[in-house]
Amino acid sequence: MNLETIDNVYFIGIGGIGMSALARYFHANKKQVSGYDKTKSDITDSLIGLGMSVHFEDAVNNIESTFLDPSKTLVVYTPAIPKNHAELAYFNENGFKVMKRAAVLGLITENTQCLAVAGTHGKTTTTSILGHLLNACDVPVTAFLGGISENYQSNLIINGTEVTVVEADEFDRSFLTLSPDFACITSMDADHLDIYGDAEELQKSFKEFANKIKQNGKLFVKSGLPINGITYGIEDDSDYSIVNLKIENGVYVFDVKTPKTTLEKFKFNLPGRHNLSNALIALAMAAEFGCPHQQLAKALASYKGVKRRFSYHIKNDDVVYIDDYAHHPEEINAVHQAVREMYPTKKVLAVFQPHLYSRTRDFVEEFAESLSKFDEVILLDIYPARELPIPGVTSQWLLDKIKNSNKQLVKKANLISKIKESTANVVLTIGAGDIGDEVKHIKQALLHAS
Repeated sequence: MNLETIDNVYFIGIGGIGMSALARYFHANKKQVSGYDKTKSDITDSLIGLGMSVHFEDAVNNIESTFLDPSKTLVVYTPAIPKNHAELAYFNENGFKVMKRAAVLGLITENTQCLAVAGTHGKTTTTSILGHLLNACDVPVTAFLGGISENYQSNLIINGTEVTVVEADEFDRSFLTLSPDFACITSMDADHLDIYGDAEELQKSFKEFANKIKQNGKLFVKSGLPINGITYGIEDDSDYSIVNLKIENGVYVFDVKTPKTTLEKFKFNLPGRHNLSNALIALAMAAEFGCPHQQLAKALASYKGVKRRFSYHIKNDDVVYIDDYAHHPEEINAVHQAVREMYPTKKVLAVFQPHLYSRTRDFVEEFAESLSKFDEVILLDIYPARELPIPGVTSQWLLDKIKNSNKQLVKKANLISKIKESTANVVLTIGAGDIGDEVKHIKQALLHAS
């Protein structure tokens, strides 16, 4: 399909983080863009502010007449949309070109130099660091991000179209629509078992993705993963390794050993070894791409992070409030490591909203172990997203397994009062559901209390 012949792009699920980045891209490329989403949000508000029309009721008569010509309109949808969606059914039944988001991303990137970031954790942060590095080195890049960059206040970086940076998402095997020139794999922990069935099938899919890299392309893999490629790691014998690591005033300071030399004096502001690992692979890919050392060092020091990725909302002597998207046990472990490294003597309260019944069921023991490491735990009810309840799979079931005497299950309506009762100095909110909507209210309450 030739995207040049398309005048209009209609999105079903336009408010999703990946979908909205595509909507911004097509809007920037002078296409007419419109769409539907189930709920109003900051993202839909920002799209409307750019001039796109968005509605929130699934009804064919809400679709503007401009978008009803099958020869001029591309319809993009997300796998989270239910099969019985009226608008999606209409487009499917009336001769429109209807494509999943991942397939459209594959089309956009196929005639570019594509750098893809894969892995069960770390994709969004790594992609945003890599996009920022290339942009700062004046590469003509478009980067599609799975989160809102604090540097650009957007999930799209656009500085040209010759090079693309994308998240290669393993959910629904979406990343198999890509054929990148450079790719990295940050992690292959079991996840999305509702799609894959078991960890072995997930690993097979990553190996299939590795085989999609173009001839003479480069694959980077975190040290220890069962796939061959250029390796990277922290203070080890990988091809790219962080050496001489120090923390100065809450900032990581380090050098990078490459296969040919050592690049000196990098600074990175995000806490946590997981973020340091993400920075390393972004640096490795940018260096192999040809970006000069001095520009890379300056760019990395100016990187501010991604919203809901260890995002500070309060940072004073009385209280620290951090919000993070972590929704897998390994991600919670990474957040715990980061917060203990930065605040070794402080009492930490973790407020967690489990995401998906299936993920809670598949990793209940691991979630319990991860959450038990915090001083206090507040659990919210499971956020269902695209799923129906599974009998017996509840937040109470998870709570009962947490080995921590200071734990409670709380309804969202009572959350702020329960947080204010806590004696913790550090408050964390974690999860991938709508817990992010509570952040501004929690921030106000904590500021008022302190």
